[in-house]
Amino acid sequence: MTDSSHKTKLASKAHIDAFKTIVTPHISDNLDRLSAIRELKLYHDGTKMVGTAFTVKCRPGDNLFIYKALSMIQPGHIIVIDGGGHLDNALIGELILLYAKHRGCAGFVVDGAIRDVKAFAEESMPCYARGNCHRGPYKTGPGAINVPVSVGGQVVNPGDIIVGDEDGIVSFPQSQADELISAARASAKKEEKIMAEINTGEHYQSWLDATLSANGLTLGEDLNHGH
Repeated sequence: MTDSSHKTKLASKAHIDAFKTIVTPHISDNLDRLSAIRELKLYHDGTKMVGTAFTVKCRPGDNLFIYKALSMIQPGHIIVIDGGGHLDNALIGELILLYAKHRGCAGFVVDGAIRDVKAFAEESMPCYARGNCHRGPYKTGPGAINVPVSVGGQVVNPGDIIVGDEDGIVSFPQSQADELISAARASAKKEEKIMAEINTGEHYQSWLDATLSANGLTLGEDLNHGH
């Protein structure tokens, strides 16, 4: 494959700051619960990840085009790597981590393996990967830069916004950001009301009743008494 080196437009500071305050479940709930980068593990200290996708497609076990990406990223980019889920050779390690940090990289999403796990665990730079392996990569290519990639069952396009936390990772086009921010904040407010009702200690809960009733079910016998 070739080097498609057109620049990706970075997400606005306003969008980045907003998503730093929004949890991934509230985002995915408002993406019809269909969008998700799945089965990747968190390898860093738990710092929230928010940034703009800079995509790389690698031959499994080969990181030549990751080197190319490192020379091209801007501060705020998250390097999203389609390594085919290959776990026999690590695609990134401590040296790449250190260099990417100095370049202002906002994180890594790797559908493949990493190594130097301790170095990642002690870092605040976010890193999610499918697994780890001590064996290093080859550096002969081929690969591609800034093309649509498939990572953890999700298609990620260059310039997509990526949000990751302890629950996982979501991605979506920048054009959906404003709508998602509003919808996710509404979800948070709705859950706050439910939590307040739960904390009353009352056996009867209107949110349970509403969900069951909407699906043709009724509350348990004890809860129905007096309501």
